[in-house]
Amino acid sequence: MINDGYITALAALGGAALGGLTSFATSWTTLRTQMKAQRSASSKSKRQKLYKAFIDDAAKTYGDALIHDKLETTGLIDLHALVSRMRIMSSQPVIESAIKVVKVITDTYSQPNKTPEEIEAMISNGSVDILRSFGEACREEFEQSLQI
Repeated sequence: MINDGYITALAALGGAALGGLTSFATSWTTLRTQMKAQRSASSKSKRQKLYKAFIDDAAKTYGDALIHDKLETTGLIDLHALVSRMRIMSSQPVIESAIKVVKVITDTYSQPNKTPEEIEAMISNGSVDILRSFGEACREEFEQSLQI
């Protein structure tokens, strides 16, 4: 016959083990959720920096293309490098929009140089804003990542 003391001791050990397991599972789940949120925030931050660099470089290179007919290869190479980095971490709409921007800039070099008056007219009618669709694609990507 089992002593009542043994039953009490086994019940206490079982309860302690179950409590410890529950505590471990809760801590592990919480840590995993925090790490996932941290990775997501880090990814978003990296993409924001990448998109900012692309916008800055594209704007400068496009401005150069509007007033020069000599191809600025350094700027275009930098843009292609940024697009390649986007292929690693960005959505397809963002990548496609970036490729279109680079194509517009490349095509602009082969067109006649714009006069200040022509550039002013382009600014007034909005045709100078070749980065609008890229910015919209980036915003959609960030909004979708918030929903996940």
